[in-house]
Amino acid sequence: MIWLVLVSLAVAICALAWLAQGWLVRAFRSYRSSFQQQARDRLEEFFLFLDPGQLWAANLVSCGGSVAALYVLTGNVWLVLLVGVAMLCAPRLILRRLRRKRLARFDEQLPDLLLSLAGALRAGSGIQSGLRHLVVQSPAPLAQEFGLMLREQRMGVPFEQALAQLYRRMPSEGMGLLASALNIALQSGGNLAETLERIATTLRARLHLLGRVHALTSQGRLQAWIMAALPFFLALALEWLDPSSMALLWHTPAGWGVLATVAGLELIGVFLIRRIVNIQV
Repeated sequence: MIWLVLVSLAVAICALAWLAQGWLVRAFRSYRSSFQQQARDRLEEFFLFLDPGQLWAANLVSCGGSVAALYVLTGNVWLVLLVGVAMLCAPRLILRRLRRKRLARFDEQLPDLLLSLAGALRAGSGIQSGLRHLVVQSPAPLAQEFGLMLREQRMGVPFEQALAQLYRRMPSEGMGLLASALNIALQSGGNLAETLERIATTLRARLHLLGRVHALTSQGRLQAWIMAALPFFLALALEWLDPSSMALLWHTPAGWGVLATVAGLELIGVFLIRRIVNIQV
């Protein structure tokens, strides 16, 4: 009877291990496909045409090397797992942050382009010819995006469709106002130069207000990161000063529960502070 129970238990463990292995393989393949697709899309937005497969391999190598080195130095399995998960998620977060910064630079450059385009229209130039001359003199990313729009037009894409695709790539408030103004001007006419000047003035005032809000809330954001990092630095200092007392925190279920609770409360606190200081203008 005991042998039957042991055999049944062994079979159940093998079945669970086989199912877990299949689930892990599917999850790994799904994550790899999602990573490569998002990397391709995000890098194309930056006009960087790299092989997503090579980026995936570089990410795995860097993650594996860092995790192995950390395990050799510390021997803490939970810390190694935490760092490994963080490094796997880091590329997406970095690309998302770079996209936000690129969109912010585009918004900063847009008012100058609108004023220059308004001057070109007053001088008798057309919209497309004015954009063609201004794009050559503009910095990235504005020159890249409008240059792509003009190249799409030369390939036969209608102006309205090329403008809509530009707005999908750069979904900012200023670009939305510009797209609406150009579409209305093409359909019904009107003083487009004056409209562009008004949009440029509005965008500059908005950017100035955003800069003031960002300066006033910078202290709150810094406090959020300092308060979030303080418990971890304190834990490292105590680990260095009194390792025997901190061993209960790293190597017991109660300590793991405390660490999980602290991490959850830290994330909630950072999220709430960022929501408070993230003022929409």
